[in-house]
Amino acid sequence: MADMTQNADIASAVAAARDARIIANPAHNPAPFPDDEGSLNSRNMQAAMDEITGWDAYAPTPLVSLSDLAAFCGVKAVYYKDESTRFGLGSFKALGGAYAASQLVAKKIADGFSAADVTVATATDGNHGRSVSWGAQRAGYNAKIYIHEHVSEERAEAMRAYGAEVTRIAGNYEASLAACKADAEANGWDIVSDTSWEGYLDIPRTIMAGYTVMTNEALDQMGDTMPTHAFLPVGVGGLASAVAAPLWQRMGADLCNLISVESTMSSCFLDSIAAGEPTLVDIAEETLMAGLSCGEISALAWDILRTTLTHCVAISDDAVAPLMRWLHQRDQSIEAGECSTSGIAALLQAHAQPDKWREMGFDENAVVLLIGTEGATDRALYEQLIAAE
Repeated sequence: MADMTQNADIASAVAAARDARIIANPAHNPAPFPDDEGSLNSRNMQAAMDEITGWDAYAPTPLVSLSDLAAFCGVKAVYYKDESTRFGLGSFKALGGAYAASQLVAKKIADGFSAADVTVATATDGNHGRSVSWGAQRAGYNAKIYIHEHVSEERAEAMRAYGAEVTRIAGNYEASLAACKADAEANGWDIVSDTSWEGYLDIPRTIMAGYTVMTNEALDQMGDTMPTHAFLPVGVGGLASAVAAPLWQRMGADLCNLISVESTMSSCFLDSIAAGEPTLVDIAEETLMAGLSCGEISALAWDILRTTLTHCVAISDDAVAPLMRWLHQRDQSIEAGECSTSGIAALLQAHAQPDKWREMGFDENAVVLLIGTEGATDRALYEQLIAAE
């Protein structure tokens, strides 16, 4: 096993701790899993599992033991759920948008429409739009995808390859979502967004239920072992909720430590937890971790996470390239996109702050679950980052 203390990429990731923000959640309140009808619950999570596991080419993605990282941090185990191979789309998002759109189209067909009559619109940083576009190709509906000015052309082309019409909007993600909403209302299109807002909850909830397939796979792969800590990458909070809910369902009031991870450039959940209410972040600079670049939290996610999170971490971009390179160069190489490094970065940066490490409950018996959200969804950027020194 390589000595990680001598690894320059790990040293760079640890050094990035100087820019990390870590706060405890004052509203953390252990409680039994509520199983509420209006949230993620046993019924909608099972429905997603039943359908998605029946799709062509379905297979659980790998759960990789990062024993070298565990030894470096002095914990019992670190497990990394590798979503780089999910349905050939390279991201956990394949489980959400395509599933919610398929449910929508099935209802439309039951009402007498054909799939070709249905147009679905969404805003995206890339991976969610790719899932909706792929779903359109599978089910025969029309897809209108809205991207903001910072989304790479390679990611746009990946959506066009599935037949989607892609519209680029000046500004950030929130600007692309506003344009999507306006055009959908004007044209009678159905929105399939992974962001929820007042009066728009059903589809985001269905998307989140799709994501829970990933978490339930991971827990099944862990067998009798349960995590003591889980790091949850946060954009609007849909993925984080989809990791939290199955853990909460299985562990109840003994739920493990849930730690959100965001970019310091778009830390809407950390700021909301600190303020005790949803707080908008006006994003002035885009993070490399495109999937985390969201300035407004999902209402559904807030309801799930506001009392279950134990801590929130916000990280800089400094660890992204070094950790992508480290994962690529390991004996068991892992193709990790930018957002996939977030949990490792947060773990290392907590470890570099002994007081925070103890406060967060880490010790030699800790079992850590990390989510490798994506692979090389932008191949050119991936090659550039793993080559950087």
